[in-house]
Amino acid sequence: MTPYELDGYDRALLALVQEDARMTQSELGERAHLSTAAVNRRLKQLASAGVIERHAACINPKALGYHLTIIVEVKVESERADLLDAMQQDFKARPQVQQCYYVTGECDFVLIVLARDMDQYVALTRRLFHDNKNVKAFKTIVAMNRVKTGMNVPID
Repeated sequence: MTPYELDGYDRALLALVQEDARMTQSELGERAHLSTAAVNRRLKQLASAGVIERHAACINPKALGYHLTIIVEVKVESERADLLDAMQQDFKARPQVQQCYYVTGECDFVLIVLARDMDQYVALTRRLFHDNKNVKAFKTIVAMNRVKTGMNVPID
């Protein structure tokens, strides 16, 4: 992403959209002290520049039967670029993998995974980890409570 110079109006719009992406452009304009046309233009520019990646609804996983949130640390055998790329694509393709981070430290990847129950998670581990020759080891951490979740970025 190329650097994008944010002004105070952009920051105000980003804060408001993170709060409620369904807010109308006229309401955004009122709250950010901009015309509706200016809001429209700025939101398009922010999206084109990659500042706004997408608009999404936040759904409670338990409402859809996903009762387990699991953090998984994955260690790889080889850090060859093609093998890492293949793993990343596999992680991206699994809807149960909510987040995936390629990290430094004692492990190579950290995943946030949703599962309906432990049986579903075990089946997923077989496909993602046991069947993958580049996985050296993985560690499962089961979250006891979702204290805070979200993807909001602090707006200075």
